Amino acid sequence: MIQTTQELAEFLDSCNREFHALDTEADSLHCYHEKLCLLQYSDGEKHVLIDPLAIEDLSPLTDLLKTSELWMHGADYDITLMRRDLDTIPPVVWDTQIAARLLGVRKFGYANLVEHFLGVELSKASQKADWSMRPLTEKMAEYAINDVFYLKPMVDMLLEQLQQKGRYEWFVESCHQAKAKVLERPQVKEDPWRIQGAGKLKPHGLLYLRALWYWRDAEASEWNKPPFMVCGNKQIVSWVSDVCDGKEITLPKYFRSSRRKNFYAAIDEAKKVPENMWPKRVRGEKRRVKDDAFEGRCDALSRKRDAAAAELDIEASLVISKASIEAISANEVEPSAVLMRWQCELLDL
Repeated sequence: MIQTTQELAEFLDSCNREFHALDTEADSLHCYHEKLCLLQYSDGEKHVLIDPLAIEDLSPLTDLLKTSELWMHGADYDITLMRRDLDTIPPVVWDTQIAARLLGVRKFGYANLVEHFLGVELSKASQKADWSMRPLTEKMAEYAINDVFYLKPMVDMLLEQLQQKGRYEWFVESCHQAKAKVLERPQVKEDPWRIQGAGKLKPHGLLYLRALWYWRDAEASEWNKPPFMVCGNKQIVSWVSDVCDGKEITLPKYFRSSRRKNFYAAIDEAKKVPENMWPKRVRGEKRRVKDDAFEGRCDALSRKRDAAAAELDIEASLVISKASIEAISANEVEPSAVLMRWQCELLDL
């Protein structure tokens, strides 16, 4: 475990500069204020754990990342963490999950790929561990280092097979697009209380949904635990339905008295909100073009997608998503606006 800036700088100076792999661990399952707790780094030969909770200055690592091509697995979440906590995004992020899916691998979790390509079965015992804990247990340390230990040999096999199948350029384009999509997302979500199920609620229901979402958020913050440990989204939506229907709400017996009091106070405060200040429903854009041939164009494009996917032995959704099929068939977008070049070529669009 590297725990000082000097140790970090000395280690990185000794590393191979041709290959860089990284993984991250956070404490999102254990704390309200999620933070980056561990970094696993490999140059293909040397593999270390880096402790961002102990190191005051991570600039030796961030300076390296700013100019390096980085290998990761399922990089979406890791890019988000690096962007937020390290204020650094490598210029290129190669993703082994994307590579495996383009090769037709259906089980593409990291442990699945290590077993598939290298025949090694990894333990998942520490998958939900509290990574803010110090010192790490031996099992946690082993689990963490394994996340980068096998990347280099696996990358070599993935690249060879992508080249053999003529899909390397697809991989390059797909990785660039995946990174761009992560960076396009707003770092602060507008109206975070609009959870799954909100779309079916009328303004009166949205009023209570908003109130109970912020009640739960306040409870989780005070407790310093993730909001789901107070209650789940489905439970909130269920309570909202009960309130709207005038039913009596039965709270879990394990709720302490202050949590119960705050719950009912949130509902009472919501009742005082005048109707003209109730949240509005967010309606999705209606399809502007609905001619008689729309369904036919959707079916034709779906058949073309399914045939291409079957021939390539990859998931159909990799060729084109259902949403893109409908948008293109309705003449709402040009294919090049929603598809990568390799997808357009496969579908002859």
